[in-house]
Amino acid sequence: MNHPVIGIQRRLARATRLVALLCLGGWVAGCSVGVGVGIPVGPFSIGVGVGSGGVNAGISTGVGPVGVGVGVNQRGAVSAGAGVGTSTPIGNSNARVGVGVGTSTTIYDPDRERERERDLYRR
Repeated sequence: MNHPVIGIQRRLARATRLVALLCLGGWVAGCSVGVGVGIPVGPFSIGVGVGSGGVNAGISTGVGPVGVGVGVNQRGAVSAGAGVGTSTPIGNSNARVGVGVGTSTTIYDPDRERERERDLYRR
């Protein structure tokens, strides 16, 4: 029989791995550091974080060591990321610490859209 706490620990482990992966992806692209919290909702984790890039909110999921997620920052820029990682419990608590590698990319940036519109009007 599966214990509900074990299921939550596994979901939190996935979320921790994904956060670590997305942070590492940001570091590779331009050094971004932050901290956040995720709440497991079914197979997904809904999270909020604060980092050098500002406030972010997103949703993620994972299977085994692989995680994917989508997030939006306070400017409205949307990013997506994927990667692999691992985590381990901290003492006898439900908290976990993790590390991973991955990549992320901006899939929509309202500032770029405004710049394109200005370029169209200049022609």
